[in-house]
Amino acid sequence: MNHVPPFWVSAVVLTAVLTTMAALETARPLRRRLEPRLRRTVRNFTTGALSLAIVTILQAPILMPLVNWTQKHGVGLLNLVDLPAALEVGLAVVLLDYTLWHWHRINHVVPFFWRFHLVHHVDRDMDASTALRFHFGEHALSIGWRVLQVVAIGPSPTAIWVFHALLVASILFHHSNTRIPLRFERFLVRIIVTPRMHGIHHSDWRNETNSNWSSLLSGWDYLHKTVLLSVPQEDVVVGVPAYRAPEDVTIGRILWMPFRRQRDDWRGQIAREIDRSGSVDRTELAR
Repeated sequence: MNHVPPFWVSAVVLTAVLTTMAALETARPLRRRLEPRLRRTVRNFTTGALSLAIVTILQAPILMPLVNWTQKHGVGLLNLVDLPAALEVGLAVVLLDYTLWHWHRINHVVPFFWRFHLVHHVDRDMDASTALRFHFGEHALSIGWRVLQVVAIGPSPTAIWVFHALLVASILFHHSNTRIPLRFERFLVRIIVTPRMHGIHHSDWRNETNSNWSSLLSGWDYLHKTVLLSVPQEDVVVGVPAYRAPEDVTIGRILWMPFRRQRDDWRGQIAREIDRSGSVDRTELAR
């Protein structure tokens, strides 16, 4: 079971999920917008297209040849035993997602990596287009982590494709500005990352941003006690305090942002606390 669908299938999945999320967040918005939607969408699509082009050029000669090499030479945890194909794919998805949790955390707590990941967080609104807004430097650096994942886990080509398809659908979903019925989302968030959960991760308070690091399965934040669900969406201000002005987040400025002298991100222009205390019960999803 090592068949990988052609590229156009991935493109169709991306387009279908993105279109669906854009329609849902238009019909049932979760938060009010600050910036004109078209301007942000163009900016985020441009940033995403540049990142995709660069990571494809750098990663294509490395990733799948490495995956095939680990399969051939029995390298990686999943190649130590002969597993049924479906079980191998399922385990690979879980392990790839768990190790991705650690990479996301690294991008927040290590200052060098945060320089690049900051570009994703300075978006002053959050919707499905934000899922595409990653600096090309962050994507380039992520290739090294992906190599470590492949060598350590030993996923098959099929497992890699399935995981990436699920991951793309997940990040488009949980970045979307879609209001889901609260009772249903309280059930869903126990399994996967949801818009309210990830909205808190994009808050302009440092301790709230440094929570909810999961990308697909939400269980990793429950496991590491980094889950935070009790912040009402009406109290969430999306963005980073030091980059509040529209001129701070133009396409030119965000592409150059990692290479400039860094600001005091969490205080911004005014002296303010950088962490916010909240409800004792962090695991109860607020409205």
